Amino acid sequence: MAGATQVLAPNPFTSGPHDNDHDEAQPMVAQAIAPDGSVRPIGGRPVRLDVDDADRALAAAGSPGRYRYEDRAVAPDDYRVITVALGSGRGAIQLGIDVDETRHVLAELATRVAMVSALVLAAAAVAGWLIARRITRRLVRLTKVTEQVSGGGLPEVTVAAGGRDEVGRLATSFDRMLTRLADARDDQERLVQDAAHELRTPLTSLRTNASVLRRFAELTPSARARLLDDVDGEARELTHLIDELVELATHRHEAEEARPVGLATVAERAADRVRRRSGRVIRLEADATTVRGRPKSLERAISNLLENAVKFDGGSGDPIDVVVHGGRIEVRDRGPGIDEADVDHVFDRFHRADAARGLPGSGLGLAIVREVALAHDGTVFAGARGGGGAVVGFTIGTDRLLPNSHHDHVEA
Repeated sequence: MAGATQVLAPNPFTSGPHDNDHDEAQPMVAQAIAPDGSVRPIGGRPVRLDVDDADRALAAAGSPGRYRYEDRAVAPDDYRVITVALGSGRGAIQLGIDVDETRHVLAELATRVAMVSALVLAAAAVAGWLIARRITRRLVRLTKVTEQVSGGGLPEVTVAAGGRDEVGRLATSFDRMLTRLADARDDQERLVQDAAHELRTPLTSLRTNASVLRRFAELTPSARARLLDDVDGEARELTHLIDELVELATHRHEAEEARPVGLATVAERAADRVRRRSGRVIRLEADATTVRGRPKSLERAISNLLENAVKFDGGSGDPIDVVVHGGRIEVRDRGPGIDEADVDHVFDRFHRADAARGLPGSGLGLAIVREVALAHDGTVFAGARGGGGAVVGFTIGTDRLLPNSHHDHVEA
């Protein structure tokens, strides 16, 4: 009881008996309600809580421990009041606590939460702006470069890749695409320039022959025959050159669908064709390697190698050998061989060795072989053959070799 008296003791620092506003040191007030309804203060703030009929009934006849809650306003404060019956004719105890201070604390807490939320929101907005600016800056740069490309030009600067996010991956892919476009444009320009140079010779010859044809009646029969043979040969050469150019420029070998191909089969077809055209003996030594590739393209590449060997063999009469083993195709001849200075250039477009200046051909056959090899993830090679002659060929990538391949030799 002494402890309760101390808790409910009046605040000694209040300025007067009626100074109950914001008395933070003593927020409570207590009073006793007699069975007859009279009220007697027993401690706490010097405030008189209103007693209604329900409080009086609880004091007069309430069983011990029975209670009721109610909010009361005693200007200028609000109180939460509990009335507890003592029973046995002892009345009731009424205790009230000022809830204004709790409201002040909650209001201050709400203010702080609002301030913290505003700071967090501002920080999030700044962070979002920085991230968005970083992302959109690269997107704006990509947009400008795209506009330059769509306008017909390729920018000289690369796109800053950086980052592992989607925009960074997009920039990296776009940079690679620009590099490939630039390389393709350079290749196209070189092809056009080389084609213009190579076309100039047969066209000049045809124009010369056309001028001579104006005096066709004045020529001797032998001169007429030579002239017509020359015109026919130049026309065939021009047609062959145009066909080769179209195949290189349009990449027709890449449009063919890849499927399982037996290299021995395509090599035999190519050898048969060249045998009929040239009358030369062509020997085939091949295993049963099967690859995933484009059969017509592979046959064309082997045919080009054989025709190149027939052209440079010089009619030696020795057989031309085709060796197919484990995805490697070699064509071997007994011609004059390849000069050391020409080894690195035999697969270049329109390259002609000094010894081949007077020979027919477009200068694109081996270039097509290289394109086919690259399309099949392989490489090309050329070198000297032991005992004289040359070895020229290409390989097919090991990833394209099918597991059912075996290397039992088949000779034809």
